[in-house]
Amino acid sequence: MSGLGTVAVTGAAGNIGSVVREALRGEAERLILLDRVPLRPEAGNEEVHTVDLRDAAAVEAALAGADCVLHLGGVPDEAPLPVLLEANVLGTHHVLEAARRTGIERVVLASSNRATGFYPAGHLTGPREPARPDGLYGVSKVAVEALGQLYADKFGLSVVCLRIGSFEDAPTEPRHLATWLSPRDAIGFVRAALTAPASTRFATVYAVSGNTRRFWELPDPAVLDYVPVDDAERHVGDIPGSDRPADPAAPQAGSYALPEFTLEHLRP
Repeated sequence: MSGLGTVAVTGAAGNIGSVVREALRGEAERLILLDRVPLRPEAGNEEVHTVDLRDAAAVEAALAGADCVLHLGGVPDEAPLPVLLEANVLGTHHVLEAARRTGIERVVLASSNRATGFYPAGHLTGPREPARPDGLYGVSKVAVEALGQLYADKFGLSVVCLRIGSFEDAPTEPRHLATWLSPRDAIGFVRAALTAPASTRFATVYAVSGNTRRFWELPDPAVLDYVPVDDAERHVGDIPGSDRPADPAAPQAGSYALPEFTLEHLRP
């Protein structure tokens, strides 16, 4: 695939969606922007839709005419499982099904590093290793990836899953020294995923900056041709506690792996 053509972005009002929208505005022939939050066009090549991803017909209507889809929409953190299944899993199914029905060639799915958060911090984790979600949110992202694999294998869609790191303007806590994804690198990963060769049937990669202390493998250029340019280490002097070595046996997810993080979302 080369060039961006018409790009649809779900979750366009979110943190990553807003950054990507601004970056792609000058590169895409047309941007189709979807969110539950009403948006206003900010350029002549923008088309906005107020859509709930649970509404399959509305999703399909909004995505009509897109060449590729960046699916960022959904619940972005721990929540009760029924909420996550409806927003993240069913919503992703509706996006993939709309792509199948309307002939969209490439779907980029926002997965998360939290799909593997229980691997130890001392283990450099690759995308081919079994899932070890750190909570219910991580479980929903494992399901999102499985749906992407299914639609690639069964229906021939070209699907790229980005396991997104800690997306922040700058790292603010010790864990971010391993997990930070800078806005600049987020844009780079998205652009590479949208324009990967059409021969790419299915791929999962960690979208993380080139942090010296990272837990995750950077993508094989043969799979996704992007080399991150930022490193959280440049901010180490601004992060309290960064001089204390991380426990290599502790979960990569940090506090997300604690029982308390999920217990509050389970029925009493």
